[in-house]
Amino acid sequence: MNPKSSQASAGQDREGAIARLGIRFADWSEKWFPDAFVFAALAVLIVSIGALAMGRTPSQVSVDFGKSFWNLIPFTMQMAFVVIGGYVVAISKPVQKLIVVLAKFPKTPRGAVAYVGFMAMLTSLLSWGFSMIFAGILMREICKRMEGVDYRAISAAGFLGLGTVWALGLSSSAALMMATKGSVPPALLKISGVITLEQTLFTWQNLVMILTPMVISTWICYSSAPSAHLAKTFASAGNKQAEADDIGVAQTPGERLEFSPLLTLVLVALGVIYLVDVFATKGGLAALDLNTYNFMFIIAGLLLHWRPRAFLRAVAKSVPMTGGVLIQFPLYAGIFGILMGSGINEVLAKFFVSISTQNTLPAIVGVYSAILGLFLPSGGGKWVVEAPYLLQAATELKVNLAWVVQCYNAAEALPNLINPFWMLPLMGLVGVKARELAGYTMLQLIFLAPVTIFMLWLLSMTMPYVPAVMP
Repeated sequence: MNPKSSQASAGQDREGAIARLGIRFADWSEKWFPDAFVFAALAVLIVSIGALAMGRTPSQVSVDFGKSFWNLIPFTMQMAFVVIGGYVVAISKPVQKLIVVLAKFPKTPRGAVAYVGFMAMLTSLLSWGFSMIFAGILMREICKRMEGVDYRAISAAGFLGLGTVWALGLSSSAALMMATKGSVPPALLKISGVITLEQTLFTWQNLVMILTPMVISTWICYSSAPSAHLAKTFASAGNKQAEADDIGVAQTPGERLEFSPLLTLVLVALGVIYLVDVFATKGGLAALDLNTYNFMFIIAGLLLHWRPRAFLRAVAKSVPMTGGVLIQFPLYAGIFGILMGSGINEVLAKFFVSISTQNTLPAIVGVYSAILGLFLPSGGGKWVVEAPYLLQAATELKVNLAWVVQCYNAAEALPNLINPFWMLPLMGLVGVKARELAGYTMLQLIFLAPVTIFMLWLLSMTMPYVPAVMP
C-alpha cells in the first residue's frame, strides 16, 4: 500500500463523522463534478429535452435559446465588475493591512473556516455582492498567514452567504420589488397589492429563518473542515495570493499624470458627490443595489490605489478572472428563454399549486422554488416568473402573501449551493474551480434543505392570512 494513502486513511479515521463526510464529498466532487461551463451546457441540454417533450420543435427551441442569449448582458457586466471591483480593492495596500487585522481572529484551521462562513453569511444580509468580495479577500489572507487550512472547505464557506440567507436580507430582490409599487408588474399588483418590508424582512419569523441556517452552517463549517494534516491548502494547489506590486516612478514627462493623484482626486470627487445624491434621493438603504455597490468599489479602488498607474495595473490583473462570468451567463439567459417559450415553468407551477393546501403551500413553494433555481438562477427575475401563480394560489388558499414571498426567498438560495452560476465571481476572485467548492457546499445543502422546508411550514402557522391591500 502507498504510505501516503495509508497515512491519509489513518488520519481520516481520527476525524469526526462530519469531517469524514466532508472529505469524501470533496474528493467525490473533485473527481465527478463538471466544470462550471459544462454544468451550464448540461442544463441547456436538459431544458431543451424538456421543451421538446412539451411539443416545441427543434427550430423553436433554437430560436427561444438564441433570442434570449443576450438578455443577461447588463447583469453579466454587473457581475464582471463585482470581480473587478473586489480584486482592485483587495490588492490595494490599505485594504491588505486591514484584512491582516481581521484575519488574526481565528486561531485554528477549523475555526478559520467557521469564521469565514459566519462572516460571509452576516455580510450577505447587507449585500450578496459585498459578501462575496469580503469573504474572498478575507479567506485568502487567512490562508496566507495560517497553515493547514483546507482551501476547498474555506472557499465553500466564503460562498455560504449566497447559499443561505442573502435573500432574507436587505438585498432581497423579491422583497424589495414587492415593497415598491412602481417595480411590481401591473398584472401581479392586482393579485398581491404592495407588500411592505415590515411584512417580509422585518418580522421575527424572518429573524428565525436567518439565525437557524447561520447557526447550522457555521457548525457544519467547523465540524466538516479537515484537520491540518489532511488539508489541501492554496499553496499545495499552486494557488498564489495576489499582491500589490511596485509601480515604479515616472520615466518620461508623458507618464507624470499616470503617477499623479490629481486625476484620481477629480474622479473620486465626482463619484462621491454622485453617491451622496443617490443615497439622499433614494433614501438610504433603498440605494444599495448592485450598480451602487460596484460604483462604490470602483471609486474606492481609485482612492486606495491613489495613482492611476497602480489602479490600471490592478484592473488589468483582474480582467482574466471574469472569463467564466462573461461566457457562461449568456447560457443561463438562453435557458430562461427555452423555459419561458416552452411553458415548462407554468406547467410546474400549476402542478405544485394543484397539490397544495393551506397548510402545505409554504413548504411546496419552497420545494418548487429550489428546484426551479437549478435552471433559473436569478433571484429577482425568477420571482417575476413564479409570483403570479404562487400569490394567486396563496390568495385562494388563504395563505399569508408576505410569508409566500419569504418562502421563496429562503428556498431560492438553496440551489446556489450546487449551481456554479453564483459561484463564478467568487471563483474568479480567489482562483478556484466549481468542483473544488461543490463537495462542501453539497454537504451544507444536505443539512439545510430539510431544515429550511420544515421551518417554512412551521412558521407559516404563526402568519395569519391578510387580504391584499391595493394601492
